[in-house]
Amino acid sequence: MKKILFILFSFSFTVSFSQNITVNETFTPQQLIENILVNSGCVSVSNFSTSGGNFGTGELSYGYFNANGSSFPFQDGIILSTGKLNSAVGPNSNFSDDGNGIGWTGDSDLNTALGLSNTFNATALEFDFVPNANNISFEYIFSSEQYLLNPQPNQCNFTDGFAFLLKEATATTYQNLALIPGTSTPVRVNTVRGNGTICPSANDAYFDAFNTGSYPTSYDGQTKVLTAQSVVTPGTLYHIKLVIADEGNGRFDSGIFLRAGSFISEKDLGADRLIATGNPLCNGQNLTLNATQTGATNYQWFQNGNPVGTNSPTYNVTSAGTYDVQIDINTSCTLTGSIEIEYAPNLVVLKDNFKVCDTNSDGLAPFDLATIQTQIFSNLPANFTVALFDSPISTTPLPSSYSNTTPFQQIIYARIINIQNCYGNTPITLNVNVFSETFSNETIGICNNTPTNISAPSGFFSYSWNTNPIQTSQSITVSNSGTYIVTITNAVGCSKTKTFTVVTSEVATITNIDVTDFNEELIATISVSGNGNYEYSLDGITFQNSPIFNLLDAGEYTIYVNDKNNCGVVFETFYALSYPKFFTPNGDNYNDTWQIKNLDKKGLENNKLTIFDRFGKLLKQIKVSETGWNGTFNGNQLSSSDYWFVLELTNGKTIKGHFSLKR
Repeated sequence: MKKILFILFSFSFTVSFSQNITVNETFTPQQLIENILVNSGCVSVSNFSTSGGNFGTGELSYGYFNANGSSFPFQDGIILSTGKLNSAVGPNSNFSDDGNGIGWTGDSDLNTALGLSNTFNATALEFDFVPNANNISFEYIFSSEQYLLNPQPNQCNFTDGFAFLLKEATATTYQNLALIPGTSTPVRVNTVRGNGTICPSANDAYFDAFNTGSYPTSYDGQTKVLTAQSVVTPGTLYHIKLVIADEGNGRFDSGIFLRAGSFISEKDLGADRLIATGNPLCNGQNLTLNATQTGATNYQWFQNGNPVGTNSPTYNVTSAGTYDVQIDINTSCTLTGSIEIEYAPNLVVLKDNFKVCDTNSDGLAPFDLATIQTQIFSNLPANFTVALFDSPISTTPLPSSYSNTTPFQQIIYARIINIQNCYGNTPITLNVNVFSETFSNETIGICNNTPTNISAPSGFFSYSWNTNPIQTSQSITVSNSGTYIVTITNAVGCSKTKTFTVVTSEVATITNIDVTDFNEELIATISVSGNGNYEYSLDGITFQNSPIFNLLDAGEYTIYVNDKNNCGVVFETFYALSYPKFFTPNGDNYNDTWQIKNLDKKGLENNKLTIFDRFGKLLKQIKVSETGWNGTFNGNQLSSSDYWFVLELTNGKTIKGHFSLKR
């Protein structure tokens, strides 16, 4: 309903809108062909006919149009429509939807060409022609109301059909020239459509636009300017049928716009020789263009618009450019032909030797061929395709990630694969280098932040430290803890890293030595303070990480505490106390008395030490300064037996035990 309201509005105020196309129904089919579409003595036309709508008002579905100063791409030409000719006139707020339910039939040739059986409202323009040259072409735009701006999902395949059907006059089958360039796909709404609606785009490079209300035609969208063309045989009679029809029903009209004067017969000079299409001329190659034409009176050649050769049907191309020829046939016919020539450039090899470093020294390693391909030539055009092969005759490109199959060095071959015949094989050397040396990571201490040197292994090509700024010497001076990583590169360009973990350290301070005196097991536990990594020893030679020692005997010991980060060693003497388990007072001056040694070393010299027999009789009280008990009581030798002692400490603790007297 909204579109109908717009129609009424625009109809009432037609004169107030900006320029739209104008149409004219007064041209005969012969005038449309001879004077509008062809308008050249180089094509002989005849046998004109049209068919179209059977409107009760007598209006036509075909005729002449003029851009009328509007933005429409063609200045003038012919319209073939599935509705009234007048309904094609803009603005786009008009709605072309004519011919529904009036018995206007489809076209059997169109059905055959597009594989359809349900066309309606067909309009056709037909004629015979005899070309003077070996190629014909004309320009057109396909427009349709079925380019819906807000379609429903089920409307995405709505489309009308059209075809430009060509055959030799004596033939029985047509070929369709209304195809998407370079394909066999017919141009239709659902094969050429842009983005912007819920319907999928298709070949959108050939779609122009969805139209707004100010567009100079009534159709909701159209293609860009397209060219229909075919190779023909000069002097042969052809028949062409230009036909369009609604498909499925008679709703939502479509139109074909043919540019005036665009139906031309051209001299085919051959396919363009372009880098983009893979067939340029090779460096130093010449190409002879041949424009020989029956009945020609003169030839004029041009390179990039400049005259280069006269009155010769051939021209020898030695440099790139656009080459045109004008062939005079008679006063009313001058044929033209055109070809674009490009030359493949001489490629300069920038790099043909590539290396990677092996991680396991077997000479085999992965190469990134995708990157290598971009580095071989210094002047490679953007659209050249380089592939790499394992032999000069191989046709299977190597994969992007490739590991060499010959250890340490292998030759592969670079080849341009999308340019015909201009380039051979370029040998590429793959080298696998090794770094056989191994490095162990180190932990280094610095004493109280005193600067110290750390050194990488010597004898290599370069060094790079992860310092800020980066340092490149073999040795560096550090004064702070942290992780220092040096990248070491050897003479063949392979690198390894070595990590130095630098920690702050200092010499230890011994804070306590705790000994389990008088126990069955004598254990010494060393306590230290300090910001270091320490190890412990009782002889200054053999060190252990544990600060706990099992002592074999009572006596004097020295504990050594070493900082593993080389900040120094401290030592301290300590004593382990125990009592003799027996003594032998036999006068041999060896073990003749019983005494607990070194009590004074621990400040126990004033403590009370008493000896008892097994019945608890007090036999002796010993002072630390005395030599000990000699096994007598009141001058009499006591017999061999077990005896008991009590050591009363000043802190209230009592040590008790027994020992043997042996004679």
